[in-house]
Amino acid sequence: MIESPQSFIVSTECSKAAEQHGFRRRLGETDGWAAFQSTTAQGTIWLAAEAPAGSWFLALDHLGVIQELNFPVADVSGPGRVRFAFDTLGVLYAVLHRVYELGTSLPDAPLREFERRIADMPRTTEAERLVVQRIGQDIFRARLMDYWQGRCPLTGISDTALLRASHIIPWSECESDAERLDVHNGLLLSALWDAAFDRALVTFDDDGKPEFSPDLSEQAREELRWSSPIALTNDHRGRLGRHRERIRVRS
Repeated sequence: MIESPQSFIVSTECSKAAEQHGFRRRLGETDGWAAFQSTTAQGTIWLAAEAPAGSWFLALDHLGVIQELNFPVADVSGPGRVRFAFDTLGVLYAVLHRVYELGTSLPDAPLREFERRIADMPRTTEAERLVVQRIGQDIFRARLMDYWQGRCPLTGISDTALLRASHIIPWSECESDAERLDVHNGLLLSALWDAAFDRALVTFDDDGKPEFSPDLSEQAREELRWSSPIALTNDHRGRLGRHRERIRVRS
């Protein structure tokens, strides 16, 4: 049963958990659930507990984040679309970190940031348009870093200088800025994998496993090492279907 109203200890721990993970606006408490929002991550979160020793509860209303987390839903009434239960604050902290990362990148947070930053910028000359494009690409990379947790999902490489924001559908072929900045249109790949992917020498099947072009040498295939397949959503898979066509056309 949810502690309602929250005791001083529970209220303090909920506020601390939210604030330390980017949700610094406390909106109030209803039926033992304290609501929080962020200025950078979309969606509202609610935190509650049975008692100061736990269990701890998290409610979410952001459908994109909920789908990405894919956690078992707790059988407890409360706000938001779904609620989750955690035995310890440590587990809750880890989940809140991921909720914030996803909230900054899904579904259209990068587009909103882009539109805000370029609102008053001129785009009449080619040089001005290139500046706008660079801003968009920088935002896209930053949000991919959040989404993929700062590491190449194939190799595990986390050296920032070696990571590339790889568009599945190329920037120039996207029909809108929303498509260009959608994190489901991107993979965070290490430099060698990015070079091969960009030139359609490698793609990925629906299970996230590499598929190599016949044009790729055996030596290159041996150098393109990977440790695990990429965890893909259906949004990724749909776009990768188009990317696979590029390899078929080359073959």
